[in-house]
Amino acid sequence: MTRWGIIGASTIAREWVIGAIRATGGEVVSVHSSNAERARSYADAAGIAGATSSLEALLGDASINAVYISTTNELHRDQTIAAARAGKHVLCEKPLALSFADAQAMRDACTAAGVVLGTNHHLRNAGSHRAMRDAIAAGRIGTPLAARVFHAVHLPPHLQGWRIQKPEAGGGVVLDITVHDADTLRFVLGDDPVEATAMTQQGGMAEGNLEDAVMGVLRFKSGLLAQFHDAFTIAYAGTGFEVHGTEGSLIGRDVMTQKPVGSVTLRTAAGDELLPPDPTNLYERALGNFHAAIAGTGAPSASAEDGLWSLATGLAVLEAARSGRTTKIDSGL
Repeated sequence: MTRWGIIGASTIAREWVIGAIRATGGEVVSVHSSNAERARSYADAAGIAGATSSLEALLGDASINAVYISTTNELHRDQTIAAARAGKHVLCEKPLALSFADAQAMRDACTAAGVVLGTNHHLRNAGSHRAMRDAIAAGRIGTPLAARVFHAVHLPPHLQGWRIQKPEAGGGVVLDITVHDADTLRFVLGDDPVEATAMTQQGGMAEGNLEDAVMGVLRFKSGLLAQFHDAFTIAYAGTGFEVHGTEGSLIGRDVMTQKPVGSVTLRTAAGDELLPPDPTNLYERALGNFHAAIAGTGAPSASAEDGLWSLATGLAVLEAARSGRTTKIDSGL
């Protein structure tokens, strides 16, 4: 059994990850928060025995062999490296870090320690995106030429905070949402982005110099062009993911979500075909795969390398928007 420590008393851990750990045979031993009172109340509400404000104490617990990190983004590097040195496997939220060099250091520390590092990109675990990937691999739309991602949503008040207020914590829509687009595109297409162009917007939610919306285009190695629109400020648009090829199109609706919902239509000369839905919980698939990786019988849904690719893409989008120029994406892989 994998015994987990939770680093970061976060909403995502409470709503999704703790339940997925338990549903896939793991046990949550302890939770860490920098605030001792919050750690204890959070643990009590989630039915977790241990609570601590000391990262060293959690990492020093010999009964824990894996940690899930969902703190603010600027803390990921040091917490991951400390966990690796303590011999703990690490599932880290995206983005892995605020700089590419820091994310590489995280990967290298885990490799040196012989522990698994996974990136929690949940969307590649959705049945909708897996069905799209399989249809493309089977040649059902011919050669993919273009993709379109619309992932503009309204960030609810309880999730705003640092995401719209703190550049130093890695706030802003690009490192929160666009990195998910990049990972999902890579997963579905089996292709890697090579350059980005983008413009960001402040639509009235984000503070300081943070962006709360972005539009842009990614060019992939194959030549495919992918358009994306991400926002914290759009309440009624709905989400979608499309891929258009020489012989057909895949049209996903309401699929950029943590829930196993939405629909995928394959449209060809033969007409429309609704691909069968897969109701598997995204996080349970992720945690099941991570447990298999620890056991040496599988791999994380999204690896450290996948996390490096999505971070490199997000950083290129930010630079393209800042400079007004097309920016190359270099994952170092």
